[in-house]
Amino acid sequence: MVDVVDAATRSRMMSGIRGRNTKPEILIRSLLHRRGFRFRIDARDLPGRPDIVLPRYRAIVFVHGCFWHGHNCALFKWPQTRAEFWREKISRNRTNDARALAALAARGWRVAVIWECALRGADRDPQAVVERLDAWLKDGASAWFEARA
Repeated sequence: MVDVVDAATRSRMMSGIRGRNTKPEILIRSLLHRRGFRFRIDARDLPGRPDIVLPRYRAIVFVHGCFWHGHNCALFKWPQTRAEFWREKISRNRTNDARALAALAARGWRVAVIWECALRGADRDPQAVVERLDAWLKDGASAWFEARA
């Protein structure tokens, strides 16, 4: 299958995709902050460079884009062009994610992963996701939290 846009347009579109401060990240940070949580962002000193670090709760929050992290949901679809490149890229991202999660767990961090699909769409409720995250943070018992569609 041929790409529906020319190479220059695709390049411009792809270069506009952010690695930090994405809309889902900003939304989660805003909702957490409104609930009184204080945190660090983009911690370079921790494995996987977590999006949100809550030291008081010894917790990490990753806000994953479904495409970039290969989530098995309606938002993820394998690209038709340069298929081999994308399979390797997304496979490498998944491997890096697993390695980072294991390293964080080994250091005693609790980890939450919020998937883009849990936040996007007319029938999605980001407030409900953050309510569940809030309860998980304050509970302190479980080492793992995940929000998905």
